[in-house]
Amino acid sequence: MEIHQLRYFLAVVRTRNFSRAAEQCHVAQPSLSLQIKKLEEELGERLFQRTKREVTVTPAGELFSEHAEHVLEEIELGREKVREVRGQIRGKVALGALPTIAPYFLPTRLREFSTRYPEVEVVVHEDTTTQLAEMVLAKEIDMALVSLPVGRRGLQSETLFEEDLLVALPAKHRLAQKKRLELADLKDEAFIVMKEEHCLSGQTMQFCQLRGFSPKVSFRSAQIETMLSFVLAGWGVSIVPAMALSSEGARGLKLQPLGNVQRTIGVIFRASRPLSQAAKRLLTFFRPRDETPKASEF
Repeated sequence: MEIHQLRYFLAVVRTRNFSRAAEQCHVAQPSLSLQIKKLEEELGERLFQRTKREVTVTPAGELFSEHAEHVLEEIELGREKVREVRGQIRGKVALGALPTIAPYFLPTRLREFSTRYPEVEVVVHEDTTTQLAEMVLAKEIDMALVSLPVGRRGLQSETLFEEDLLVALPAKHRLAQKKRLELADLKDEAFIVMKEEHCLSGQTMQFCQLRGFSPKVSFRSAQIETMLSFVLAGWGVSIVPAMALSSEGARGLKLQPLGNVQRTIGVIFRASRPLSQAAKRLLTFFRPRDETPKASEF
């Protein structure tokens, strides 16, 4: 039994698809299929039930997957311990991030991290909170930058900071010159919001409803920059994170704070297994300077 066979096997378990598993493992599909066949022959059991439409994991495969994951985790942990003895920080960190965080928060911090730890590769995956939580639990990524709370069993979270949410208005909008804005001032405005699966969309709706109105949505997008472009074109107003102030799309717009409207930015990771040394070092670059981390477990 070879280590790469266990990796191929677990990739098929995760994806339920031999082609996608081969892509993830950077190997040709025939080679992956051959190694899975050899593994099944050695174990004397079918690990997958294959049809033209789908791949399902057999009871034997489900049982074996728990042990395979444990073996690979122990091997990786052993590698990390050896690196620690040598004083080396190297490897790969799979980092998830919301698209409302990644383009504004990550570039500077990842550049600083890369300068300090050139032997660590960071791979960023952008997705919704729900998908990122699934990926963390499935061990597809090590941790994810999200808007807290994320109520999923098996996850641990650490709060990083609170961020103001701002209202984006065209510079000539009737409310643009008002010194202080409240959400209630926007009740008659058309809203441009994120798509429904994005947490910023749910937060916008919730904040408005708490102020006694349901926003009239004129347009939805999956990208902050697109939303800002539509605000500039006069389609309506939008609620965006303060970190978007530095974006190109914010030019020509008035972005004003709202009374006590914030989101909590934090990181989620698996509660059952500690982060690797490389991931721990990366996390320190996300924390506010001289701040004590606030951790919680769901």
